[in-house]
Amino acid sequence: MSSVLKRIMAVSAIMIFFLACVMVLGLCFGSSGTGIRSFAETIESFSNPNSLYYTIIWKIRFPRVIIAAMVGAALSLGGLVFQALMRNPLAEPYILGISGGAAIGAILGILLNLSRFPGVSFLAFLGGMGTLFLVLLLSTGKTLLKKEALLLSGVMVNSFCSAVIMFLISVTQDARIHNIMFWLMGDLSSGGKSEALLMGIILLPCFVVIFWFSNSMNLLLLGKEMALSMGVNVKFITIFLLVITSFMVSATVCYCGLVAFVGLVIPHLLRMIFGTDHRVLVPACIFGGGAYLVLCDLLARTLPLQGEMPAGVITALIGAPVFIFLLKRSE
Repeated sequence: MSSVLKRIMAVSAIMIFFLACVMVLGLCFGSSGTGIRSFAETIESFSNPNSLYYTIIWKIRFPRVIIAAMVGAALSLGGLVFQALMRNPLAEPYILGISGGAAIGAILGILLNLSRFPGVSFLAFLGGMGTLFLVLLLSTGKTLLKKEALLLSGVMVNSFCSAVIMFLISVTQDARIHNIMFWLMGDLSSGGKSEALLMGIILLPCFVVIFWFSNSMNLLLLGKEMALSMGVNVKFITIFLLVITSFMVSATVCYCGLVAFVGLVIPHLLRMIFGTDHRVLVPACIFGGGAYLVLCDLLARTLPLQGEMPAGVITALIGAPVFIFLLKRSE
């Protein structure tokens, strides 16, 4: 067994254990006040699906925890891919406007009464791809993507997407507007078992494909010429990974709205801990990003004295200072 494979397995085992611990906490605690003792009682009485604890933990919290883990994994992995392909430490789906474009498409699908899948999902994907193309077009000149141009283009496109979203909401007389506003802030409360299963079917193949190209991302970081000399089809891999990543992000936006900065915080944190090898970072981001969003959603459910807040509020409160710190450090 090679040293790289041993390291991948060791890091994955650590992150899986961390994710499992956080998921148990997500199942045990919530706005209803049940805790470790109640969870233990639920395990013991698992054969009684009519009990209250069974309903709270396994029918309400369990799908939500699974969705949070998959969304966190997708957004964290999306940030890692964008940062590798664009060689920019500040690249992230939310900052670059990909999430905003997907949200525009999703809102249009919701207002047109399309089915969540494939109608709303397809429009969200088109919106995400459209904003990605626009950002790349605005930031590419005679030289390759410059960090400043890419960042400014992303901020500009993100602001434009926010304005379009507010316009769509303001001109629409619809009883669902309040739900859409809550959803836009990163809402994980509306998912059930069917949504969790569908997201798994959509996202898990994407995770496998990106891990397959993880070594190619290592070579791309060495530069275009070096990657070409080592047999990497730079154009194909770049376009393919951008499309796959935009598809993942669009799927998460379609179901959970705008969850900001997960793709910025987690990849940077894991690079500091595990290094820069994407063969290690891809599984670390999948499990670490999932654990991070499950924890943020747990805080969103337990911090308010009454009710709950969207998980996107917690991720933004954590991620915005991290973004400012990274921006100052990169000057």
